[in-house]
Amino acid sequence: MKISSYPIAALTAATLSAVTVIAPSVAATFGQREVAQENLIAVAAPRGTIGYQLFVLEQKSNQRACWSETPQTDGTTLVELLLLNFDFTGICSRAVDSNGFSIRAAGQDMALKYSLRVVERNGDLVLLGVPDDRNAPELEIGRTNGVKKDFVKIELNPGWRFSKRTYNGQELGHIYFTNNLDPQAIANGEVDLGIPSFGDIANDIYFDEINAAVDLGFISGFPEDNTFRPQVALTREQLVSMIWESLTELPGANINIPTQASSSAYPDVETSRWSAAKIQWAKDNNIISGYTDGTFRPAQPVTRAELIAVQRRAAEFAKGISGLPRQLTAKRPATNFSDTSNHWAEGAISQMSSYCSVASPLNEIGSRFVPDEYARRNYAAASTLRMLNCVKSETF
Repeated sequence: MKISSYPIAALTAATLSAVTVIAPSVAATFGQREVAQENLIAVAAPRGTIGYQLFVLEQKSNQRACWSETPQTDGTTLVELLLLNFDFTGICSRAVDSNGFSIRAAGQDMALKYSLRVVERNGDLVLLGVPDDRNAPELEIGRTNGVKKDFVKIELNPGWRFSKRTYNGQELGHIYFTNNLDPQAIANGEVDLGIPSFGDIANDIYFDEINAAVDLGFISGFPEDNTFRPQVALTREQLVSMIWESLTELPGANINIPTQASSSAYPDVETSRWSAAKIQWAKDNNIISGYTDGTFRPAQPVTRAELIAVQRRAAEFAKGISGLPRQLTAKRPATNFSDTSNHWAEGAISQMSSYCSVASPLNEIGSRFVPDEYARRNYAAASTLRMLNCVKSETF
């Protein structure tokens, strides 16, 4: 592909005219929203004879492709900027400077502490987070796997992903390179460079929330192979155990469960079952209910609708034991899901979408909740963490 200064100049001019700048003083109020990773790409763009510039492109609709990728035998992937050949308004977006992208670590916007640069090192092009503080470490975010005087795809390192900046709940065009790095650990020089605690969650959209949930101790991985198994369905008894463990994390909570159930809460839950005491406790406190035939079906996978119904009751229970009205207070407008109308859990799903986004679209994309699909471990961990944090914001 022939390289000239035109594509960079055209892309840069178009971008600068479209950027809305928000004062740095509000950086602490920014949130983030997960996105489909395949819809974004980071590109190392040659800047004449003086190095490389970072581009980030986003495919916003499928009307026309915004770029194409051609893998090379040396490990690099060349990128053709197709969006320069048509009016890409509403189809593609692009970011070419710090107004359009930054780093987000452990839920904090790092735009005022780190800048993003593409540098040539040891026969490779490396995307770095460069600190303003000379004593802080650099962060390696991705590589092109070779050097080309062409537009080359930057492959993100494990643990890094794209997300979008939000402000007061509204999604902005600004793109984050996101990880679960601890900003305080960065300041102290004790930096996790993005290698996840579990080998199978590096590219999971709930990466940060899974790690936070595991750190709190209400869900765990599988030590025999150091995996989390994010796509495995959660069972109904595992849900009860997870909810109980999460509620014990509330400051001042005094929730004790006997080691042995005194009676069978349901005919299919024997008192000797590992979850029997927790199931009895959850039933006694109106956090769970069985089926119309009187059974609980503890080993059956829980649906996303059932997950949300239990989380709502758990949040109400938590407020009640804190001496507060059990009614949950909306934190944001409810999501208008396209597939929950007339569903038995429609009310709970809508309410919990406004309660710190506990109920959110499948894989955080689109408008479908898919209430009858099994709840996967990744979403169960993330939504329970949101529920717990939302309760803490109201009670403590």
